Amino acid sequence: MGSANGRKSIFITGAASGIGAETARLFQSRGWFCGLYDIDEAGLAEVAKELGDDNCHVARLDVTKREEWAAAMAGFSDATAGKMDVLFNNAGIGRHGWFEDIPPEEADLVIDVNVKGVVNGVYAALPLLRETSDARIVNTASTAGVVGSPRLAVYSATKFAVRGLTEALDVELSGLGIRCTSLMPWFIDTPILDMGLTEGANVKMADEIREAGQDVYPVSLAAETAWEAAHGKDIHYMAGKRAKQARFAARFMPGRLKKQILQGLPERD
Repeated sequence: MGSANGRKSIFITGAASGIGAETARLFQSRGWFCGLYDIDEAGLAEVAKELGDDNCHVARLDVTKREEWAAAMAGFSDATAGKMDVLFNNAGIGRHGWFEDIPPEEADLVIDVNVKGVVNGVYAALPLLRETSDARIVNTASTAGVVGSPRLAVYSATKFAVRGLTEALDVELSGLGIRCTSLMPWFIDTPILDMGLTEGANVKMADEIREAGQDVYPVSLAAETAWEAAHGKDIHYMAGKRAKQARFAARFMPGRLKKQILQGLPERD
C-alpha cells in the first residue's frame, strides 16, 4: 500500500461501492491520497486496483467495532504521517418496509451502522484531525434526514441523528479548527436502493422507486457534492434537485409535503 507523501488525504468508510467508491475515484483524480474501508473486502480490492496501490491505504472495517476502527486508523496514520484532511463517514445501511414488518434486530443493525458507526469514526479520527490544518468531517446523511420518510422510519431516524450530530459538532469542534458538514442525497443509483425488509428480501426499494417514476441521480453527482461538502462554507449539502426541493418544502410547506407523501404511500396488505 502507498503513502500520502505530502498529498491531502481522505479516510472513506463504505468505500467498496456506491458513493464511497465514486468519491474515492474523484478525490484521487484530483491528487488526494485515499483510505478505503469497508466490510466488503473483494469490493475494496477492485477499487484499490482502479486507484493504484500508491494512491491508497486499504483495510477491512466494520464501523460498529471500535477495535477495527483503531486498527484502520493506525494504518492510515502510518501512511499519512499522522494527518487526515477529511474523514468521510459514509458507510450506511437501510431496511425498507412498514415499521412493524422490520425485525427489531434489523432495526438495531441500522442504528448501529448509521449512528454508532459515525460516532465511532469521529472518536477514532479526532487525534489525526487535530493535527491537520483545516481538517473536516463529512457525514453522509440523506434527504430522509430532512423529511421523515414512511416505510424508512428507522433509517430516516438515523439520518436525522446524523444531521443533528453534524450541526452540534460543527460548533463544538470549531475551537479545534475542524469543520463538520453533511452530504444529503436524494435517491442515488447505488446498491443501497436494493434495501429490503431483511437481507435477501425479494421486494426491494428500487422496485417501488422505479414504479413510482421517482428521480434517481447518478453516483457521480453525489461524489461531486461530497467534494463540495469537503471544501465549502455551508453545513448541509443537498445532492440532487429533488433533495433541494424537499428541504424547501419541509421548511416552508410542511402540510403540503405531508399530503404529498400520504398520496404516494402504497396500500397496506
